[in-house]
Amino acid sequence: MADQTRAQTTHRPRGPAHARSLHRAGAARRIGLALTGVLVFVGVGGVAVAQSISGNITTATVSDDMRGEVKKPAPTDPDAGSPLNILLLGSDYRGGDNTDFAVQGVSGMRSDTAIVAHVSADRSRVELVSIPRDSMVDRPECTTSKGTKIPGGRDLFNSAFAYGADRGGDIASAAACSMNTISSETGLYIDDFVVVDFSGFEKMVDAVGGVPMCIPEAIDNKKADLKLKAGEQTLDGKEALGFARARYGIGDGSDLSRIGRQQQLLAATMSQVLSKNLLTDAPALYKFLSAATASLTVSDGLGSVPDLTGLAYSLRGVRADSITFMTIPNAADPSNPNRVVWTPEADDVWQNLVDDKPIVDPEPERASTKDGDATKDDATDSPSADPDDAASDSPSASASTTPEPKATKEAGKEAFTPDDVTAVCG
Repeated sequence: MADQTRAQTTHRPRGPAHARSLHRAGAARRIGLALTGVLVFVGVGGVAVAQSISGNITTATVSDDMRGEVKKPAPTDPDAGSPLNILLLGSDYRGGDNTDFAVQGVSGMRSDTAIVAHVSADRSRVELVSIPRDSMVDRPECTTSKGTKIPGGRDLFNSAFAYGADRGGDIASAAACSMNTISSETGLYIDDFVVVDFSGFEKMVDAVGGVPMCIPEAIDNKKADLKLKAGEQTLDGKEALGFARARYGIGDGSDLSRIGRQQQLLAATMSQVLSKNLLTDAPALYKFLSAATASLTVSDGLGSVPDLTGLAYSLRGVRADSITFMTIPNAADPSNPNRVVWTPEADDVWQNLVDDKPIVDPEPERASTKDGDATKDDATDSPSADPDDAASDSPSASASTTPEPKATKEAGKEAFTPDDVTAVCG
C-alpha cells in the first residue's frame, strides 16, 4: 500500500470455542498452523496460488526424498521478535460476484466486520479483538491513494472504511482510513490488513466442505435468507454467510450478538481446517486458496510468500488456549442507544496490545495445567472423584461418563478461546 495512505504515528510498538457440543479441538501442537491457515496463510498466502492460477505454468516437483542429505533450512519469520497487528476487514462491496448480496438503494464498499489480530512478539499468543461497526470514534483526517484529504470527525467506526472507499475509489484507501482510525484512537500501530468480501467467504467455506456448528435454537430469518434447524449441523457457504450476517430475529438482535456468531464461525473454521488436515492436503489446500484469491485484498506487507511461510512456521507452537477472541468492551452511547462507545476497560485492552501483554488474565485452571502441572493426584482430590459416585449403578451415574461443559461463554460479550464452549446442543 502506498506510503501516503498511512497516517503518521509514533506509537509503533517494539520488540473462545466455536459453537460445538462436547468435542474438543484437534491437537494443540497443530493449532498454530491451523490459525495461520485461517487468519494469515489462507487469508493472504493465497497470493502464491494466484501466481499459479493467473498464468499457464508447468511445474515439476522434486521431493525431499529425491534430494541429497543437505536439507533446506526452516523458514524465517521476518518480524520475529516484534509483535504483529493485522486488521481483518469483511467487505460487502456490491459489485462483481457480490451483486447477489446487494441491498436496494445501497452502493459502494462498506465494512460490517473489523477484527484486530495481534500476534505476540514471542509467537506464543494470538488475540483477535472485534470492533463493533456502530462504535462512535473520533475519525482522523485520512489521505487516499489519490492524495485526496478526507476531513476527520466524530462518526461510526465503519464510516472510515466507507469514506476511504468512496473518496479514494479503492480498497487501499478504505483500509488505510480504517487502520489510521484505530491507531489514532488507541495508539496501536496496525502493520497490515486483509479484506475479504462476501462471495469469497461463501466459496472458502464450501471449499472445506462446510463448517460444523451448534445451532441452539431454530433460525428462520427471511431477510438473511437463512433457515436452520436447531442442533448440530454443517453449514455450507451460503448458510454460514447468512449466519454471520443475520442480525434481527436472532439472539437479542444486536450487532454484538452478530459479532459473537462471527467469532464462533471463525473459530469453527479453524477447527475445520485442523480436522480436514487441510495444510497437508495439497489438492484441498489449493481448492481453498483458489477460492480465497478471487476475493481477497491484502497489504503489501503480506504479499511475500517466503515471509508468510516464515510467519506460519513461527506460529506452529501456538496452543488453543493461547488464542483469544474478544469484543472490545463497550456500552450504549448515552446520546443514542443504537450506537456504542468504548468503556474504560477498552483502554486497558488496547494498552495491553500496545505493550504486547495478554488482553485477559489466564484462568486458574489453565494457568496450572498449561505447563503440565496438573497430575492424576490432583484429579483424585476433586469432589467429582467421590468413590461413592463411581460405585453407583444408577442411570444418572452411567450418564455422567459423558462430561458436561463447565460453563458456556457468551461469544461477542465475553472473551473466549477455542477450548471454551460457546453453545450447547442437546
